[in-house]
Amino acid sequence: MTFLLVTGGAGFIGSNLTASLLAMGYHVRVIDNFSTGRRRFIEPVLQHPDFQLLESDLLDRTAVARAMDGVDAVIHLAANADVRFGWEKPGRDLEQNVTATHNVLEAMRHHHVERLIFSSTGSVYGESPLVPTPEDAPFPIQTSLYGASKVAAEGLVSAYAEAGHVRASVFRFVSILGPHYTHGHVIDFVAQLKRHPSRLKVLGDGHQRKSYLHVNDCISAIVKRLHADVDFEILNLGTENYCEVNDSVRWICERMNLNPAIVYSGGQRGWVGDSPFIFLDISRMKKLGWTPTFDIKSAIEDTVDWLLSNSWALKSAMLE
Repeated sequence: MTFLLVTGGAGFIGSNLTASLLAMGYHVRVIDNFSTGRRRFIEPVLQHPDFQLLESDLLDRTAVARAMDGVDAVIHLAANADVRFGWEKPGRDLEQNVTATHNVLEAMRHHHVERLIFSSTGSVYGESPLVPTPEDAPFPIQTSLYGASKVAAEGLVSAYAEAGHVRASVFRFVSILGPHYTHGHVIDFVAQLKRHPSRLKVLGDGHQRKSYLHVNDCISAIVKRLHADVDFEILNLGTENYCEVNDSVRWICERMNLNPAIVYSGGQRGWVGDSPFIFLDISRMKKLGWTPTFDIKSAIEDTVDWLLSNSWALKSAMLE
């Protein structure tokens, strides 16, 4: 297996993964519509002899079929992942997360491409009563359109796997941090503090409990299972601890050498769909020989350092 298709390969996780795969000797084709991906993320590999870029949308079935030509496996990362603003455009999660996944699966079926890595989310567990949450936990009522769309997409993947059209590994991530990070609370907080160093607004009461994973650890898990001989598997990815939002606020402020006044708003959760406690059981993945190398604090610190060294990445957040 040498020729890989990475959907969303110009995005946060995708661009880091693409660079790593090329360094390992894989041939990589990226398909990305650049709605959230950044061209500058993939500029270092544009001239790589084993890299190809197809600028197109996964809703374009002809383009998806063209992207599938000759590949040995697909790593499907492309998605709308902005939980917070899901209700502003409710159809976006359906189109980008469900219909796009169906188009990928159909193209794989017609081109006889069997191996699929699919990026799902810990949000599918909603507000699970089981914490840490294992892969076989029952699904509760969905709390976000993003989580609901990923449940639907997982259902499609499992159906194609059951019918023998794909062999799939589904990864349920916690929130990912690290270089090329473009949306989420860390960039929001850093952008706020760059504008107003003496004050920080926090949505929720600050006691929401979260788990985060560094993008390097996410990539190492994907690579580890890329050649796995499985029909279908679901694997949680996260760390073995969690933090409160207040903890992340403290670490960010310390990294920036600031001591702002904290202003809370929004009650126990920041927005509709925000789960107040996310903590996944990662024992299944650890039994397969993977373990994260960054703890949450170091992942947050590394992200802050990257943002401060790449001020252009803060520009859009600072304009909000």
